[in-house]
Amino acid sequence: MADIDGVSVKTYLLDLQQRIVAALEALDGAGFQRDAWQRPEGGGGVSCLLENGKVFERAGVSFSHVYGAKLPPSASANRPELAGRGFEAMGVSLVLHPLNPYVPTVHMNVRFFCAAKANEPAVWWFGGGMDLTPYYGYKEDAQHFHRTCQQALAPFGSQYYSRFKRWCDEYFFLKHRNEPRGVGGVFFDDLNELGFERSFALMRSVGDHFIEAYAPIVKQRVLMAYGERERDFQAYRRGRYVEFNLVYDRGTLFGLQSGGRTESILMSLPPIVKWRYNWRPAAGTPEANLYEDFLIAKDWLATS
Repeated sequence: MADIDGVSVKTYLLDLQQRIVAALEALDGAGFQRDAWQRPEGGGGVSCLLENGKVFERAGVSFSHVYGAKLPPSASANRPELAGRGFEAMGVSLVLHPLNPYVPTVHMNVRFFCAAKANEPAVWWFGGGMDLTPYYGYKEDAQHFHRTCQQALAPFGSQYYSRFKRWCDEYFFLKHRNEPRGVGGVFFDDLNELGFERSFALMRSVGDHFIEAYAPIVKQRVLMAYGERERDFQAYRRGRYVEFNLVYDRGTLFGLQSGGRTESILMSLPPIVKWRYNWRPAAGTPEANLYEDFLIAKDWLATS
């Protein structure tokens, strides 16, 4: 196996962050603010944030590189044998909350972990993925997003899209609501089976395909007219996003447990959110259609 090359991973991630920020600035017309920060326990990062833009009500694109003497519980939950090891973690994570309710919210993350212990081989893995959370569903949007995810993974084997798609459906699921967060995408973690170079290449392909997966959907929907009804439903559905991120998301838990920068971790949350008691959409409405036709497990590439 090739040697672990953390320097190349960090160089790639910093470049990816800048490329995505530039593409989003071109879509929105407004600029991101850049906020570099340091972690007292080791490491730091750069948070890029856009608020109250023409397209994005809030858009956060964050790079972090942190390290320490002991893995946080969220990082060793699936691998208890690694508890107590020193760690190094780096990644790019983004969440985009558009202003127009017809434009979906989207999340993307690519990351690298390495857990080390004296006199033992380092244990490393890659993780990441992207998923789409519409408020008003369009089949062609879900199909395009999933097709691009499939294209990102195809060079590494036909099995990876179906495997990571299923993993995404299972991971981004609100158990207490018994509903998925959105229409999914792909998600993977603990990836090292391809060796370092090929695993790194797979992670890069996911990151490099993000703008291709999302930007055409934004351009298709951003000029659609909307009113208070659509904004109200958007704020209600954003509540589900908040619930998932604060209750289940491993990245959020890792950041908080590892002493990460709270402002950077929680910039993924939407700026305007609403909750209602036991609300249900009226039958036959576009809001009901989201639940009936989109918030269900589906093979989007098989639909014609």
